[in-house]
Amino acid sequence: MDKGGREKGFRGVVYFVGAGPGDPGLLTLKGAWALAGADVVIYDYLVNKEILSHTRKDAELVYVGKMGGKASMSQKEINDLIVKEAKKGQFVVRLKGGDPFVFGRGGEEAMALTAKEIDYEVIPGVTSATAVPAYAGIPVTHREYASAVAFVTGHEDPTKDDTSVDWEYLSRFPGTIVILMGIMRIRENVDALISGGMDPDTPAGVISWGTTPRQRSVLGDLEEIADIVEEEGIEAPAVMVVGEVVDLAEGLSWFEHQPLFGKKIVVTRARDQAFELTDHLKSLGAEPALLPTIEIVPPQSDEPIIEAIRNLKDYDVVVFTSPNGARTFFQYLDGENLDGRSLAGIEVAVMGPGTARALHEFGILADIMPDDYIAEALAEAIIEAKGGELSGKKMLLFRAEGARKVLPEFLIGAGAEVDDVPAYRTVCPDISRDEMMEALEGADLVTFTSGSTAKNFRELVDKNGILDEADFTIPPAASIGPITTEAAEGAGLKVAVEALDHTVFGLVGSIMEYFVGPPPELTGISMGGPGAPGGSRRPKGGKGRRR
Repeated sequence: MDKGGREKGFRGVVYFVGAGPGDPGLLTLKGAWALAGADVVIYDYLVNKEILSHTRKDAELVYVGKMGGKASMSQKEINDLIVKEAKKGQFVVRLKGGDPFVFGRGGEEAMALTAKEIDYEVIPGVTSATAVPAYAGIPVTHREYASAVAFVTGHEDPTKDDTSVDWEYLSRFPGTIVILMGIMRIRENVDALISGGMDPDTPAGVISWGTTPRQRSVLGDLEEIADIVEEEGIEAPAVMVVGEVVDLAEGLSWFEHQPLFGKKIVVTRARDQAFELTDHLKSLGAEPALLPTIEIVPPQSDEPIIEAIRNLKDYDVVVFTSPNGARTFFQYLDGENLDGRSLAGIEVAVMGPGTARALHEFGILADIMPDDYIAEALAEAIIEAKGGELSGKKMLLFRAEGARKVLPEFLIGAGAEVDDVPAYRTVCPDISRDEMMEALEGADLVTFTSGSTAKNFRELVDKNGILDEADFTIPPAASIGPITTEAAEGAGLKVAVEALDHTVFGLVGSIMEYFVGPPPELTGISMGGPGAPGGSRRPKGGKGRRR
């Protein structure tokens, strides 16, 4: 079998996959399936890097997009590369922004494969032609305003004699015109439409970096939209929409009205645990920047784990202080051909709801959980559950190596016999200076969910000389609780936010309050809407829609 688990002699195949317009959540299920099976992924400039997380760890990722504003490969070189990898018998994904067959040169690349008799399949993507206007509150069709829509490339010069775009016809088009890749020639394109007879007062909008946290929208009349774009510094990639439907953005704009829209928030959790926090932040419009300052690795020895599991019946209470500990426990339980039934008759205590959810994945409900998610409160909850006296009781603590001694000391002080078993270690990963700067530049907050994330962050800042940058200051910190705050402040970091409820959800709520004031009850769903702060930018002054 090959590295993808396929039989030898597998005939190479290419999947053209549309990555969507920028929001990684718009990747299709079939696109994610193809990425998960790919041996080689050949991707472009506008592909959100988060989408690459769907690939196997051993997949080869080949970037063929722009470098320094210039193409890194010619189209012929890209075609030849795809053919070469497929001929090796590889499962190749050609990952392109938007839809590969909508102004994406997917047809050209497919023809190159056909000429070489190489099998391929097309997995369409969500095109920016419809998605970007939708994220700006502009429906490209509407029964009362437009029953037709035209997609046009704005990249070629409209003054050329041999232009393939009939601008005079488009100026009379009875519907919405969506112009892609036209920001560099916006004045020429606008002049061509007006010269062809289009009303200069026709509503127009331009959306830059659509469907991403960097999205910016400007609206105006056709004759002034180029000036607005220049004044507001709107840059590529951008989509231009022309037609009466643009006026609907005033009431339908939603994406840019989300409460944390425009806020860049650094997430320092371990990469495989960051999803919950980044997902909540995204749902509120923020731009999460992943900078994992801890890595979860096995303990130096697993003998204490195995011994504890083989003697589970000796314990009265098993204590888990994190999802990592809970999952490691069940991993080793399975290794001993055991399952959750081994906990029958033993009480299970957890630090907080995140750990309780991790246990629930294995069919176990926690018996003890404190109201305040810190070690002191957990110890008190265990003591209270046992009637205030732990003499003769044996406790198994399954937690991180080097964790605070508060919990075992409390339990021992109450008379318990405690086995403190290291289930895993947290180490500081190697992060380059460039990676640090990319995450920190323009950030509004840095989040810390444990003392180790804060300590390691400061270690990485110093190691990479981040503060040597002229005029660079570390963004303020948001901490999940008092223990983390103490560690962050001890590392010389300024803590601006501390979660009242010491959970990821509580941290997000406190961040909301920091930026926009006391929020309505968090539901995990965006609390934005047309009436919320922010939104599409309409510069003050001028006439018509420019107000």
